[in-house]
Amino acid sequence: MKDLKKNKILVVNGGSSSIKGALFEQGESLRRVLDLRIERIGQLGSRFVVKANHATESFTRTVKIADHEAAAGLLMEWLASRGPYAAVGHRVVHGGPRYREPQKITIGMIEELRRLSPFDPEHLPDEILLIDAFRGRFPELEQIACFDTALHYDMPRVAQLLPIPRRYEAAGVRRYGFHGLSYTYLVQELERVAGAKAATGRVILAHLGNGASL
Repeated sequence: MKDLKKNKILVVNGGSSSIKGALFEQGESLRRVLDLRIERIGQLGSRFVVKANHATESFTRTVKIADHEAAAGLLMEWLASRGPYAAVGHRVVHGGPRYREPQKITIGMIEELRRLSPFDPEHLPDEILLIDAFRGRFPELEQIACFDTALHYDMPRVAQLLPIPRRYEAAGVRRYGFHGLSYTYLVQELERVAGAKAATGRVILAHLGNGASL
């Protein structure tokens, strides 16, 4: 029988200078109940911010967060008081040549992501750290990875190629494309606002943040 108490789904985005997330409750449809972010990790003025549907649960705290390990620890402590959870979904920046579809995180996947870390040393190690933090604090919790490179997975081969010897391509070094989850959302919103014709036309999209792409 399904545990009705486990009706909460968490989604998290471990970035290069922040951890952002949202909590949803399952019912007839998903209901977003709060947003959270730990920002300016490793910098002066780090903050832990929660914006909930109920104002009494919202807060902004100035915290001392030296690195992503400390940020993950703070997040685990806060989440422990709000469970249980049904699942957590992670934005994973790089899926390499192997991973495309959202899927359950396994030990084998984590090992492969560690191998891929040199492809994106600014993101992958900290995302793996966050996954490990959830495994340590909530060992029974199902974790799902959604890959940022998935949107660009089937772009034309000429767009994937880099001007380097083909032996490096065989090792997985090629142009992957990034911020795919962000662009997927933008295209969906463009279609909702302006219609399918606009969304499938010639469009310039920009993702602007601590990391940016166009």
